[in-house]
Amino acid sequence: MGGASLLKETGPREVFCGLTSIVWLHRRMPDAFFLVVGSRTCAHLIQSAAGVMIFAEPRFGTAILEEKDLAGLADAHDELDRVVNELLARRPEIRTLFLVGSCPSEVIKLDLARVAERLNGKLNGSVRVINYSGSGIETTFTQGEDGALRALVPLMPSSSVKQLLLVGTMANVVEDRFVTLFKRLGIDQVESFPPRKSTDLPSIGPETQVLLVQPFLTDTARALKDRGANIIQAPFPLGVEGSSLWMKAAATAFNINSSLVDSILEPLVLRAQKALQTHKEKLNGKKLFLLPESQLEIPLARFLHRECGMDLIEVGTPYLNRDMMNSEILLLPENTQIVEGQHVEKQLDRVREHQPDLVVCGMGLANPLEAEGISTKWSIELVFSPIHGIDQAADLAELFARPLHRHDLLNQKLLAHS
Repeated sequence: MGGASLLKETGPREVFCGLTSIVWLHRRMPDAFFLVVGSRTCAHLIQSAAGVMIFAEPRFGTAILEEKDLAGLADAHDELDRVVNELLARRPEIRTLFLVGSCPSEVIKLDLARVAERLNGKLNGSVRVINYSGSGIETTFTQGEDGALRALVPLMPSSSVKQLLLVGTMANVVEDRFVTLFKRLGIDQVESFPPRKSTDLPSIGPETQVLLVQPFLTDTARALKDRGANIIQAPFPLGVEGSSLWMKAAATAFNINSSLVDSILEPLVLRAQKALQTHKEKLNGKKLFLLPESQLEIPLARFLHRECGMDLIEVGTPYLNRDMMNSEILLLPENTQIVEGQHVEKQLDRVREHQPDLVVCGMGLANPLEAEGISTKWSIELVFSPIHGIDQAADLAELFARPLHRHDLLNQKLLAHS
């Protein structure tokens, strides 16, 4: 693990559940619908996270399990069939229906795989029904996307075409930029997963080179590898350095001349490094503590230390896939403390002991820490923002400089009124 040290903790956790990932997945695939089988709490969580108005027509909803369902006094399967029939009658544009399990549906052992199989037979191909778990019982919120993509892998057609497959949800504008750059490098066949239309699944096979966009897709990567694809080992495309190494790894997999790669990336790198300077001045030398929630923590720590000059106190991550993270860990400074898992009370004690300038954490911990005078950045904001790629490096840095700037302004006002 290079110079990093690893501590594994277990205990009370504070994380969002995987249902939250529906908020960015439903934007990516507008012909899909995500039907959560859960409680009213599940419905409130998703609607709050998405900021959807009550009169909007979102592409997600909740089949609410009432008390009689949870008590086994009603046939939840019949009720779910009724909800699905009403939904598809009202929304004929739906082509893929995701049945998303929740904590309540898993507690009562509702077999959504069987429901999906029955509905697929009944719908006869007009709508494809897929199930996966978004429960927060044993998972963190980004694993919802991993579950959804893993469920789609068996449906991907087989192919022997030599191609690059970008895996992980990203903003369309970021994807378009990546595709353009890869084509300039000479990689003409570039596909994305998930696709922009749920029915346009990319093909997969032994000539497919997979480049992961997101670091939380462990199960999906394993499933793609089982289909014969090769997973390219690389840092993740956050910041100038990470994005450059990510693209260079793809170029190496396709035997592209390194001098061509350098000639294409160099002007982008120089422009991005110049744009980073303003935010680097704010972040340089500041102490950073990352609490585990999104699984983006290790790549973020690498970017914020190496490109923005922040000092790493502790890098927490919910789960650590050493193979997937090896390229990132090797770039971290000597003696970086990586903590896998969470005992939230112990971690908060260490936060208070070290008094960092910035803590990256979940929303549930942010307000209490702010009340103690510690600046915070919500982890969840990072999956809603277009942060991938060389061009987005300055925008990524600004997300962390902003709370420090706000903290300085508040202190100035307090001093002025004292």
